[in-house]
Amino acid sequence: MNAFINNKQEIPIASHINPSGGTWSIKEKLWLGLSFEEYKAQFLRNPVNWALIFIFAIGVPIILQRYFFGLATVTHASNDYPWGLFLGFGLFGMVPLSASGFLLGTTVEIFGRKDFVPIERLALLNGLLGYFFAVVYLEVDLGMPWRLYYPMVVSLGPAAVLFLVAWHVATYLSVQVAEVSSAYFEWIGWLKGKRFIKSIAVGLTISGIILSTLHQGALGALFTYAPSKVHPLWFSANFMWIHFFCSAIFAGLSMVIVASTLCKKYMAWRCDKRFLDSVDELTLGLGKGCAYALITYLVIKMVGVAHDNDWAHLLTGWGQYFLLEMAVAVVLPMIMFAVGVKNRMVGMVRWAALISVLGIVWNRLNTALICFNWQLYQEIPHWKEVWVTITIFALYFIVYRFILYRLPILYQWQGEK
Repeated sequence: MNAFINNKQEIPIASHINPSGGTWSIKEKLWLGLSFEEYKAQFLRNPVNWALIFIFAIGVPIILQRYFFGLATVTHASNDYPWGLFLGFGLFGMVPLSASGFLLGTTVEIFGRKDFVPIERLALLNGLLGYFFAVVYLEVDLGMPWRLYYPMVVSLGPAAVLFLVAWHVATYLSVQVAEVSSAYFEWIGWLKGKRFIKSIAVGLTISGIILSTLHQGALGALFTYAPSKVHPLWFSANFMWIHFFCSAIFAGLSMVIVASTLCKKYMAWRCDKRFLDSVDELTLGLGKGCAYALITYLVIKMVGVAHDNDWAHLLTGWGQYFLLEMAVAVVLPMIMFAVGVKNRMVGMVRWAALISVLGIVWNRLNTALICFNWQLYQEIPHWKEVWVTITIFALYFIVYRFILYRLPILYQWQGEK
């Protein structure tokens, strides 16, 4: 894409007016002002696209196999291990990484930190797509997506935590669609819609805070259904909800750092000067928040161990594994964030964010899969389950990239207020 940018001054499209003085059509905006042959040439030139084609060539038939012949044909899931990679990674892992939406929305709209505006829309988009694809993973696991509304509307279960989670996720997803829609309205030129969303931004943000806080904690509360199955070091009946909520704070902020870093490095052609000039400073600000959230999470985890008197478990093999997780996924990035922010070492903060993102996924896999039924046999995911998980994540990447290429997420739309 960079080669075309250098040769065609009208790309990237950042306003409704084209170089000849006319107006870009929606079709031209979708094609980024390129002809079909030009777009095809840049698509085939990108090695990432070939890797994606390879992933889908194998993954799509496996997904079809899952729906035509059942879940048992692609996974080792059982009554002993009901939450495999589809939920361990896709739901429990992606939801905390998607907390960036309500965190940055709160920072900008409620606390008035307008200096974070350049990355606010990126955080909102990350939250929207993360939640949406968490639902996609859930539907691949459950099957029958056309009956998604049954447990929410037809066969109610208001006493169940899953009922709470389902309604919170569905409602919050709607809130996030509204928050991101302002960028879409700018892109299509519907100023009235954009101004309406702007007028209710505070209300949307407050709704997001309430809904996201509740269901981040409710995901942890799900494990109280099986208190004897999860290893005691990863389970605390009294603190499970706050473990999940607190970890979502540094996970969401870290995900914004990772996403903004990738955009700056590989999509600079689509970023405006405001984004590129401010992203390093904003990374330090996000890193400071991550450091505080990590030390809070670490303290709460230790309080949980002390409250449940699980000290003896630390002397076992599982205890050593728990301490390894705490050291690599919590203490290490916490120190890196603190040192990086204090000494203004942006690179160190970005590496800490990557470790933090991988660490939260590791923690969720430990809780939902690896340390689940720890006294029985160890579950090993089927290779098809792994491939389907990668395939859906590849689709997430494609949709993310498609939107960033077009909508004013990393840049300001020109000529409108």
